This record gives sequence, structure tokens and C-alpha cells, in this order.
Amino acid sequence: EIKECDWSSDVCSSDLIHLEWNEDYDVGIEAMNNHHKKLFAIINELHSGISSDSAKNVLQKTFLELIDYTKYHFKAEENLMAAHNYPELSYHKMEHKKLIIQIDELQQQFDEEKGQLIIIIKIQNIISDWLLHHMMETDKKYGQFLNDKGIF
Repeated sequence: EIKECDWSSDVCSSDLIHLEWNEDYDVGIEAMNNHHKKLFAIINELHSGISSDSAKNVLQKTFLELIDYTKYHFKAEENLMAAHNYPELSYHKMEHKKLIIQIDELQQQFDEEKGQLIIIIKIQNIISDWLLHHMMETDKKYGQFLNDKGIF
């Protein structure tokens, strides 16, 4: 059960995470770093959107952008790994698929207007947490693999 949340609630807005890029997140592949930075920026737009006068509209637009860009990034990352025969591609794709399933479920709840702000907070927190751990653990492996092949 997803509870309703007032758009101006301090409790809800404090649940959103603000991400800051630093060099620890560098996976060694410039294009993928740029994708990750874009995801950080979209996630941070959700945080900013809470205090906007038109919060609901801003958050809905940004929420959908986050979902679309996450899927776009996954596809680009998988294509890059496939093009260079990355040996852990199937595991990487499986991790992506698990997150996409979670995102799709939350998007369906969002579309049905079941506690939209809570869903936005959930998706933002899920993607933020997943992205940070995924970058630091899984993405750095393919970065090193591709760097060894002269791809930066």
C-alpha cells in the first residue's frame, strides 16, 4: 500500500537524495561517464522539483525522463559491451533487467495515480542507490576491460 503524500510535505521532500558526481564514480569510459552524470542531473531535478511552484507537473515530466534515460543508458552500455565481447555481458544485462522490472512496476503505479509523490521518491531512491553501487562495482569492471582494449 502506497500512502498519499502532500506535495509540499517536508517529510516527503527530505526523502529525496541529492547526488554529486566525483571522480570515484569514473568508470573509465567517457561516454558512459557522461550518461551517469546525466542520470545524476535528472535525479537531482526530482529533488529540485519538490520546491517548485508547479511541483507536480515538474516531477511528472522529470520522473518520465529518468525512466526513459535509464533505459536508453542501459541499452547503450549493453551495445558497447556486446561490440567488444565483454565476458560478463549476460550478468550485466540481468542486473539491468531486474531494475527495469522494478521501474516498470512503479511506473504502472504512478500511471494509476497511486501516491504519485511517494512513487517518485521510491524510484529516485532505488535508481540512486542502484546506480551508485552498480557504477562502483559492476561498471568499473567493464571500464577496465574496455580500457585494456584501448577504449576510453
